[in-house]
Parts: sequence; C-alpha cells; structure tokens
Amino acid sequence: MKHLGIILTFVLSFQFLQAQEKFVVDVQKVGSDIQPDMYGVFFEDINFGADGGLYAELIENRSFDFHQPFVGWTPFGDVQVLNESPCFDRNPNYVRLNEKGLRRGTGLENVGFTGIGFKQNDDYNFSFYARSLAESEMTFKVILVSGENENIGIAEIQVSGKEWKKYSTQIKATATSAKGKVRLILQTAGVVDLDHISLFPAETWKNRDNGLRKDLVEALYELNPGVFRFPGGCIIEGNTLETRYQWKNSVGPVENRPINENRWNYTFDYRFFPDYYQTYGLGFYEFFLLSEDLGAEPLPVISCGLACQYESTECVAVGDLQPYIDDAVDLVEFANGPVNSKWGKVRAEMGHPEPFNLKYLAVGNEQWGEGYVERLIPFMEALNKKYPEIKIIGTAGPTPDGEKFDYLWPKMKELKVDLVDEHYYRSPEWFLDNAERYDSYDRNGPKVFAGEFASHHKSRNNNMRAAISEAAFMTGLERNADIVTLATYAPLFAHVDAWQWKPDMIWFDNFSVVRTPNYYVQKMYANNVGTNVLPISMDGANITGQDSLYASAVIDKNSSEVIVKIVNAGDKVHDLTIDLKGLKVTAKNNNVDVCYLHNNLPEAINTLEAPNTIVPGRFSLTANEKGFRIKALGNAFYVCKLKISK
Repeated sequence: MKHLGIILTFVLSFQFLQAQEKFVVDVQKVGSDIQPDMYGVFFEDINFGADGGLYAELIENRSFDFHQPFVGWTPFGDVQVLNESPCFDRNPNYVRLNEKGLRRGTGLENVGFTGIGFKQNDDYNFSFYARSLAESEMTFKVILVSGENENIGIAEIQVSGKEWKKYSTQIKATATSAKGKVRLILQTAGVVDLDHISLFPAETWKNRDNGLRKDLVEALYELNPGVFRFPGGCIIEGNTLETRYQWKNSVGPVENRPINENRWNYTFDYRFFPDYYQTYGLGFYEFFLLSEDLGAEPLPVISCGLACQYESTECVAVGDLQPYIDDAVDLVEFANGPVNSKWGKVRAEMGHPEPFNLKYLAVGNEQWGEGYVERLIPFMEALNKKYPEIKIIGTAGPTPDGEKFDYLWPKMKELKVDLVDEHYYRSPEWFLDNAERYDSYDRNGPKVFAGEFASHHKSRNNNMRAAISEAAFMTGLERNADIVTLATYAPLFAHVDAWQWKPDMIWFDNFSVVRTPNYYVQKMYANNVGTNVLPISMDGANITGQDSLYASAVIDKNSSEVIVKIVNAGDKVHDLTIDLKGLKVTAKNNNVDVCYLHNNLPEAINTLEAPNTIVPGRFSLTANEKGFRIKALGNAFYVCKLKISK
C-alpha cells in the first residue's frame, strides 16, 4: 500500500505538472497584412557602441580635438597641440613633435578605447597626415605593443615636404593581445606636424575603407532586421543644443567631420570622463549604407529643436526653427535626391549615386509636452509639402503611460502623423501583463512604432526571464500587426569594459561578441515574420497569459508556411495540441520544424566565458490531419513552421 501511495502521488504530481491545452489556429481566416520591415534594430551611440565598437577605428581621439586634447594619448618628449594653419578646418588641432636628436625619444602612445585588440597574423592599416618643417626626410617608427609591453609589429614611415600629405603603411601583428597600444616615435632630429592618426584592421565589413567591425555587423546581419533606426535617441537631442547630433557634420570626407561630445559622456559618474565623443566617422552615409547591406529600411531620427528634456530646458524658439527644418528636408534629398541636387551630389561623391530610398523620418526622440507639439507642426508642414511620400514619426514621450503619454497621443492623432513612437523600459512582469495592450487600440489613428523597448529585470541583466517576457509581449505586437507596424529593441550594443547602460542586445569586448537571449528572441521573430496574421485562440479567447501561456500565428504566403509562436512564461510543462483549422495536412507535407529557446533557470545569461549557455535549438514534429502536439517546457519560446499543401 505504501508503494501504491507513492505511485499515485507521482502520477497525480505528473498530471499537475503536465497541463494540457488546445490552441486553435484558423488557417482559412487570413487577417491583416504584416509589414515585411516590422522587426528591426535601433542603434544608439551609447556603451561605446560606435567609436570603440561598430566603427572599426582603433585609435581614440585621432585628431586631438577632444576638449582635453591628449585623452587617449601619452605624449613623450617635446609634443605640443597647435591649431595654426591646420590640415582640416573643422578639426583644427594637430600635434607638433620636436625631436632634438638627444636620443631621449619624442612621440606618442595611444591605448585605444579599452586597449587595442591585436590578433596574430592579422594586418592593420596605419595612417596619418603630416608635414615636415625640416629640409631632409624624417623617419617615424610605428610599433604595435602588446599588453605585456612587447613589440608585436613594427613599420617605418618616411615624411618629407612642408605641405600636409597622407602617409600610410600596413603592419602585421606577430602575436595576439587583447589590451595593446600603438607607439609612434619620431627618430630623426627635426620638427614634424601630425594629424588624424588612424589605425584600422585590414579586414572590415565588406573590406571597406573607414569600415565597420566585421563580427558586429555579422551579428546584425543574422538578425535579418526589417528596419534600422539610427543614429540614436537621446544623442539626437544632446545635453545642449550645441551637442545635438547634426547629420550634416557626419558626411563628406571623414577627416574633416568635426567631433561632437557624446550625450552619454558624463551621465554616469562611476567611470572616467570626459572621454566619450563622436568622431562622426560612422556617419549618416555609413548608416544608410549599413541599412542597405542589412536589407533594412533606414529610419533616421532628427532633432526637433529641443535639447534632452531630462538634462536641459534649452530649446529653439518656434520662429527660429528654420535651420532645423532645412536640415530635415535636406536629409531626404541626401538620401533620395538625384545626383545633380545639392545633397544628392554629396551622396554620389561619397560613392553612392543611387538613392537610398528613404521612407521614414522620425522628428524628435522622447520629447514631451506642448513644446514638442508646437515644434513638430512646422516640420510636418515642410516635409509634407516637399516630400509627401515620407512617413513622419512622432513620439508618445519617454514612457508607455502617464500624463505625458496621455497628452501626446491625442495630439499625434490630431496632427495625423503616420506613426507614433512608443518606448517601454519596464519589468518582466509589465511585459507579461501587457501582451494585450494593443488589442483595443483605435484602428483609425496613426500606426504604432515600438521604437525602444527592453525588459528590465531587477538585476538589469540580459537573462532568460527578461527575454521570455519580451517574446510574450511580442505575440501581442504580432497579433496586432495592423496597428503595430515597426518594433526595435534598445539599446543594441555594449562594450563589457565601457558601458553606461544595461540591458543591451549584444555585448562585446575587443575580440568577441556575445549574443544575448534577448538577441535570439528578436532573431526568431525577424526571421519568421510572415505576411498575414492568423487568429489563434484557446477556449475562444486570445492567448495572452492564461496559465502563463502566450501565442500568435501568421501565414507566410511567399514561403507557403503557417508559423505558430508559443511562449510558456511559467514553470509548468504544458502538453499543447495545435489544431490547424482549415488546413489540409498530407503525409507528404506533415513535418513541423520547431526552433526553440529554453533554459530552466530564469536568471541564466550568456557571457564572454560561456556565450552559448542559451542558444536556439531545433527539432521536428510530425503533424496529423488536424495539426500537431508539442510539449512546451517552462521558461521557453517556440517557433513552429508547417508547409501548406498546394
């Protein structure tokens, strides 16, 4: 009897843990269209995501134009910063080296952004602009130095002439070092001026000059993003209007793009500053080009004349907005204009005569209040008049609810913006509770752009719990694809040694890239978008958290597939029956391909040391004539695909 009791207890416990539910997908009831660019990414230059990250330049402060001009550098010998008769008028500072021939050494060292990563046998392209005040030829030695202070690459450059010229050489690293530096020594007695000292890995994304870090772009490419929002949120506004992001400063010859103080320079006081600037080497041309490479629609954000309202009350009077409005109109010309137009010519001269086919433009970031509305109006009037095809994105403010949100949404409807940018940085519980947020939205108003969102676990880690809550919330975005047409997680990148904010989708150091569970959730959505929504229900209702279950379904008419997304945000295992109502399943066409993300530990994360703790897996199921069954583990996200018989 004792053994029988144990067996009965086990059976009852198993039945309790193994809940059974039935989902019904009505395959014949094809719903609203899904925009092919619905799921994308948002880039902001935070956490050293541009300089020191995506932008492959390895030298920090290459033109000596930081407010403290030797940040990043250690000068030795007689080295001065000057700006008379500069090489570049918008980056006027340069250094003058005076070697007196006493063999004490004159030169500079640069440690990069967090040390410079060198890989054995990789080539590095070094260059600078120089002019000599001496009559004879001057010799420089360029040394790649390891973190252990060993020379792991050496080259020489000969400089001559009193006019500014560019000099370059390629250096091969003979060893690997994660925290190296570059040492530049003037070996000949005399005086030489140097500017724009640069070092790039020879291998960049598509091996372009002024290129991007290849492994980081590859991580973006794998996401298959439909839209690419850039160049940031708060950095668009700036801490002051002077430090706002100005796109016109980010195009043209890279050497003469003026630096700008980053919005995130001093916000976090636990780290050294001021050392965070924007060289604009990764500028609007490069952003448009990257969008094209990724197959994503470019979505630039521009200043509306308000500095960051969290940091400042500085604003441009409505009557003085014309230069800002001109910048917005000219941006469309830069992206789409013919080569004989003023800004289309600039694009063509940079190497892209074909238009970038810009469709979206966001005016302002997280602004709020009447001040934003009255400034948005003249932007819309000018843009609608000259470029009525451009979809204008307004904002609902910095939060997904509250006084600012409630004020702005009716105003956005009144102004008839095309999309309203909503931001939500909330707890996993908020994301789980808001899966039906858009079920009751007005279908006759503007569309929604979920422009910045991330689940903020109390640890602020990119853990499984946060990722699963985002996957659950996104079933509601997908179910309401008629109103929610774009969605981008934020922020995108963070350097493990130089971050200001977390969580972030992709973490990296000088060598490695860590794809977070949140990254894989976005990838699973963006690679399984579908063309139309299908209704999916349990007991006649949308599946929005009943017993911690969430689901959405789509049909892809292009690939002839039904795609069902299932989230189990609880601990209990669910034995699910997926009834594909109206679908003819045949013996030749009954394979269900399942991609899943799962970990039993809600606080599990991927790290540099263990980057594959949480990665998607795959398995197959066999469907019967009515559908298929799947065992949904706790803390898991599933994407199930079945071919449609023709």
